[in-house]
Amino acid sequence: MIIGAVADVHGNFEALTRAMLRHATVSSWICVGDLASRTGAYPEPPAPLFWIKGNNEDFDRIAEWERGSAQPRNLHYLRNGTAATAGLVRIAGLGGTFAPTWFDTPAAELPHTARDDKRRHFVREEAEACKQLPAIDILMTHEAARPFILVDESAPGARPRRRDAGKPAINDVIATLQPRLHLCGHHHRFVETVREGVKSVCIDRINRSYLVIETDTMTYDKVENAA
Repeated sequence: MIIGAVADVHGNFEALTRAMLRHATVSSWICVGDLASRTGAYPEPPAPLFWIKGNNEDFDRIAEWERGSAQPRNLHYLRNGTAATAGLVRIAGLGGTFAPTWFDTPAAELPHTARDDKRRHFVREEAEACKQLPAIDILMTHEAARPFILVDESAPGARPRRRDAGKPAINDVIATLQPRLHLCGHHHRFVETVREGVKSVCIDRINRSYLVIETDTMTYDKVENAA
């Protein structure tokens, strides 16, 4: 079976549709977050899309969907700490970003204002719920596991600063679940690694590339997505 995997759509629904129509025989797609446009719009994709939240979403609409409201056609939101079946593949999700000051807050108590919506983060109770899920083929997170080294731009002549943007809380989930594949996004680059003995792939933005995955072997092709 073949599924598609995308990341960081950021409202570029044209690029998402282009990828899906290019692979019309792929019955299911997954997205590792940041699906919404800047205005909070969501797509009606031509094929089923199972997705987790990123840190750039319309969190009021997500809250409505979590309460059972109907989503746009072909969208299937995967709440943190839960699993679903995409085609024949069992997927689990831990969307959003890690914030140490909010990690121990119950998800239902994360504060949210028009300027600062803490619902963009995942919390401990959701990570622990993920660890209890059996027989997961693909774990989707928005952020990466540690180490994930980024080199920050510096002033001319200054030494570049390296920092680890990976999150140990995600390593813990990978180590416990031992999925067949881990996928993440958020960093807008394609990176292949192994974390906790599991193949881990950071998917680039949809306008640049996406993955087509053979689920029997969890091998994949990176497909360029230029217009």
